[in-house]
Amino acid sequence: MSGAALWTGEEFAAAVGGRVIGTMPQTITGISIDSRTIKPGEAFFAITGDKMDGHDYAKAALENLGSIAVISEKKAPRVGRVWPAVIVDDVLAALTRLAVAARARSDAKIFAVTGSVGKTSTKEMLRLALGVDGEVHASVASFNNHWGVPLSLARLPKSAAYAVFEIGMNHAGEITPLTKLVRPHVAIVTNVEPVHLEHFASVNAIADAKAEIFTGLEPGGFFAIINADNAYAARLADEAKKYDAQIMTFGAAPDASARLLMYSVLSDRTAITASILGKDIAYSLGAPGRHLVQNSLAVLLSARLADVDVKAAAEALGQFQPPVGRGQRHVLHVRGGRATLLDESYNANPASMRAAIEVLGQTRSGRRIAVLGDMLELGHQSEDMHRELAGPLDQARVDLVFAAGPHMRALFDALPASRRGAWAATSAELEEAVLDAIKPGDVVMVKGSLGSKMGPIVAALNRRFAAAESAA
Repeated sequence: MSGAALWTGEEFAAAVGGRVIGTMPQTITGISIDSRTIKPGEAFFAITGDKMDGHDYAKAALENLGSIAVISEKKAPRVGRVWPAVIVDDVLAALTRLAVAARARSDAKIFAVTGSVGKTSTKEMLRLALGVDGEVHASVASFNNHWGVPLSLARLPKSAAYAVFEIGMNHAGEITPLTKLVRPHVAIVTNVEPVHLEHFASVNAIADAKAEIFTGLEPGGFFAIINADNAYAARLADEAKKYDAQIMTFGAAPDASARLLMYSVLSDRTAITASILGKDIAYSLGAPGRHLVQNSLAVLLSARLADVDVKAAAEALGQFQPPVGRGQRHVLHVRGGRATLLDESYNANPASMRAAIEVLGQTRSGRRIAVLGDMLELGHQSEDMHRELAGPLDQARVDLVFAAGPHMRALFDALPASRRGAWAATSAELEEAVLDAIKPGDVVMVKGSLGSKMGPIVAALNRRFAAAESAA
């Protein structure tokens, strides 16, 4: 995000508020909250997080060629002689003010995505599909919370023709302020599933929380895009109508605005035939999985509503690759041959776990091995929801299951002895058993909630079975 000016110094100071110490730079080339990755010319916002305080790194940010630091009045004495700086009442509030200014000056068509599963992959598909028609700005990684959305919006260039924002939540009321900040022209709900049940009385309550995204829709009958195949589609549509939204749907349902006609999952992609507002189109998605197929329909429908050429947008989806930890494939060089690793380690809930197991079942290689960590925040239903994965694992003809965590014990005990690889209380304790089990031809899928720490198992597999070992 270095190079071209994102903000003039004058615009930046006016939007952020507060008082300037030192000489204000003429231009700001980007916005950063990480002193380690800040680029020359970027402004550093000293955000206070759950584990770290950006004020401790403000000096390092400027030493790394940041152009200016934004720090709070209360913490300025502790930070010391760091300038140029803007001293503000609250750093997150100042970032939010900059986000408001970015949205106010933008002529881009704005898209917002939420849902229990598939937010990030849908956002990345939108980036590709809309990019055939003009400059696209989109959230990086999963910047979808109370600081990630303002940060992503503050980075919106005035020149962008399209902007895509991911909006997440795990409590009721969290989406409303974020969608009102983004003010989308198109709001997409990928699905509603039983996730974060620890914080909700029912899945109906989760649906209502997801429907908050419609509260920020720009007035004038803009679009709410809803999964027609989801059990909560009607509930979401009723909420969207309260905000004068035009309801559009996607899925296999006969009356869906973007309707799935046929699809075929191949080893590394999916061939799809769909009808987008009555016009049939055949295209290829650069990753396997029905859950991705569903969301690609929402993407092409969004492109059509934005007057983007749907054929060109569909062709662009052939380039789609799953984000890190969400289905990326790796080749493991095992002695005597190769195995395949499906990295689904970023996060997990019952819906995404089933989708990942389904993809594993569609592989056409040797043994299918699932390495699964606890799904968290499921409340009193957690044990049942883990145990119920035995059915999808059976349907997918998974040969061996390794499980980590106290909740996954319920699943492990429900499996027949022939499918039990190993169980351990933590992913670290399970790691060696997984490494020792891999053979040529295996397809290994690793998945779990962030808190179950399955990522290190993925890293260990890639280290152990690097190309050098194959040569040895």
